[in-house]
Amino acid sequence: MLLAEERKDTIIQMLEEEGSVKVSKLTKLFDVSIETIRRDLESLEKEGLLKRVYGGAVLKKNEVQKLNYINREKEFINEKREIAKIAIKYIEDGQSIALNDSTTNIEIARELKNNFKELTVITNSLMIANELDDAESFTVILAGGILNSKERAFFGELPKKLLSNFIADKAFISVGGVSLIRGITDFMPEEVQIEKGLIEISQETIILADSSKMDKISLIKLEDIHEVNLIITDSKLDSKILNNYLKNGIEIVNK
Repeated sequence: MLLAEERKDTIIQMLEEEGSVKVSKLTKLFDVSIETIRRDLESLEKEGLLKRVYGGAVLKKNEVQKLNYINREKEFINEKREIAKIAIKYIEDGQSIALNDSTTNIEIARELKNNFKELTVITNSLMIANELDDAESFTVILAGGILNSKERAFFGELPKKLLSNFIADKAFISVGGVSLIRGITDFMPEEVQIEKGLIEISQETIILADSSKMDKISLIKLEDIHEVNLIITDSKLDSKILNNYLKNGIEIVNK
């Protein structure tokens, strides 16, 4: 018999594939009582992952639509700056860090110039490279390839292949969703490909997600939540959500 968390993970997978599930089907699949399934569905509904309906449940689309760089740059700016100020506490002079393309990491790049003398920064973001072009004591490695003009970043096999030649101390990966059940998720396949590449070359992985993205799921799974070293969010995160992550052994900070 599957454990509760395994059942819930399977239920979410079924919802993502089929859009809806029936209690009767789940009781037969897991060989458990109707009450057990109802408790599972109630728990998942509280996490915002589904909506219960008569006789079953449907997938709740709680992910925020992917916006282009220009629109994202204006959203949650105070939260992003707060995350950036927290993030630099985990960086030391002389380290090599990897930054994926994101407006949150732009804020980190700005903080880096004001707080460090020497760093190596590896990124696929044209905007981050431009932000650091006057940091003369920094080594900036731009993983170039096919430029996505809307994202102002490089994607595809060329940048991923280039990334594989380096080793970073820490990767700071800004993502679209963080969930205890579904893990770390993001929107675009080409972005996830690069993010995985940055994680692979880094000794530590730090996930960045403002409070609007916590307990949310995006389209594509990037990593299991227990595989990352730290999650950084902002002070607006609901204390109940924060405590729930801490109780589940997740390293998460918001101040």
